[in-house]
Amino acid sequence: MATQPNPLATGRPVYLIDGSRSPFLRARGKPGPFLASDLAFQAGRALLARQPFEPEHFDQVILGCVMGGPNEANIGRIVALRLGCGERVPAWTVQRNCASGLQALDCAAQDIASGRSELVLAGGTESMSHAPVLFGTAMVAWLGALNSARTPAARLKVLASFRPAMLKPVIGLLCGLTDPIVELNMGQTAEELAWQFDISREAMDAFALRSHQRLARAQKQGHLDEIETLYDSDGRYYESDDGLREDSSMDKLARLKPVFDRPFGKVTAGNSAQITDGAAWLVMASEEAVERYDLPVLARVVDTQWAALDPRRMGLGPVHAMAPILQRHGFDSGDIDVWEINEAFAAQVLACLRAWQDDDYCRQRLGLEGGFTPIDEDWLNVDGGGVSLGHPVGASGARIVLHAAKVLHREDKRRAMASLCIGGGQGGAMLLERVDA
Repeated sequence: MATQPNPLATGRPVYLIDGSRSPFLRARGKPGPFLASDLAFQAGRALLARQPFEPEHFDQVILGCVMGGPNEANIGRIVALRLGCGERVPAWTVQRNCASGLQALDCAAQDIASGRSELVLAGGTESMSHAPVLFGTAMVAWLGALNSARTPAARLKVLASFRPAMLKPVIGLLCGLTDPIVELNMGQTAEELAWQFDISREAMDAFALRSHQRLARAQKQGHLDEIETLYDSDGRYYESDDGLREDSSMDKLARLKPVFDRPFGKVTAGNSAQITDGAAWLVMASEEAVERYDLPVLARVVDTQWAALDPRRMGLGPVHAMAPILQRHGFDSGDIDVWEINEAFAAQVLACLRAWQDDDYCRQRLGLEGGFTPIDEDWLNVDGGGVSLGHPVGASGARIVLHAAKVLHREDKRRAMASLCIGGGQGGAMLLERVDA
C-alpha cells in the first residue's frame, strides 16, 4: 500500500465548530413519522439558531443521503432552503452508501482547505423506513403500454395481458442493502468475516450487549447532548435514540435465530445494526471564519482517507482506510485516544479489530511490515454504536465524527479516529484533534 500525501496537510486548517443530530428512531415495519428532509431540517434548526452568524453566511450546504424520497431530489438544496440559508447559498447532495455523511464532511473539508469556502454546513440524513416500494419492470412496461394505447380495442388488448404476478413489489431497502456485483447482502458479507476470522456467536452477542449497555449509560449520564428533540405533525415528540434495549441479555440474544445464513449462520437481528431514521449536521469553518465570528472550536480535521477492497469483505473497510492515516503520521494505535468504528454488524467490528493487529493480513492486504498494536476497546464506541442506536446510512458518518469530537472534550483527550465500512467494498476514515479555546 503506497502512502499518499495527506490532502489536508498543505491547505488551510479546517475546524469543526458545532453540531447536532436528531434522535435515531428505529423503523417499525411501516413509514416513520419523518421524511429524510424533515429529519435534517429539525436537527439543523436549533443548531443554526444558536450560531452568531446568519444561515445566509454559509458558503455552501452539503448533505449525504442514499435514498431520498421522490419529492426530495437534491435533498441538500431542499433542506438548505427550509433552514433559511437563502437562495444564494448553493447546496448539493452526496452519496457514498454507508459513508455518505462522512463524504459530505470530507467535501467540506477539502473546499475549506483549498480556500474555496470559509463556512460550510455539512452532514447526512436518512429515513430508511421510507425506502421506496416499487413496481417491477413487467408492471411498469404494462402501465406504459396501457398509457400508449389509443383505441378501445388496443386498451382491451393491453388489459387482457395483465397478470397478478406483475404486482409483486420490489423492496427498495433490500435492493439497496445487496451488492449487485457479488450478489451478497450486507449481512452475508458479515457472515463471510465471521467465518474468515473465526468469530463466535457468543463474541458477537457479547459485543452487541455491550453496545446497548454503553448507550444506556450514556443516556443516563447525559452524554448525548448533541441530540435535538423532534416534533411530529401529531404533536408527539422524540428526544432520545429509541433502539436501546435496556433489558437485553446474553440469554435473550442467544435465542435469536440467524437471519442471513439459515440455519447455520451467526449474524442475527440482535447483533446487527438496526434499520433506523436519523440525521446529523456539523458546522465547519476556516481559521478566518473562526476569527470573524468569534466561533468556539470542537476539533480540527487532521486527515481523511478513502479505501477500497473486495465487496465480499466490505466490513473490513475501516482497516484499509485507517491504516494509511496512521502510517502517514507515524502513529500506532496508542496515539489515538478515542475510536468510533461504525457498528454495521458486531461481526464486522470484531473482524476489523482482529485484522488490525494481524501481521499476515496487514502485510498481504495493506503492504505493511506487520499489524498494529490492539485498539483499546475501552475507548472504542464508548457510548454505544449502530447495534444499539441504529445506522441510518446517510447520517452515520456525520454522527460518529460529531460524537468523537464531543468525547474528546468530555474526556480531555487529544485525538480521535472515526471510520465506517461501506457497502460495495470501501472504507472511509477521518482523524480529528481537539482544539483548546
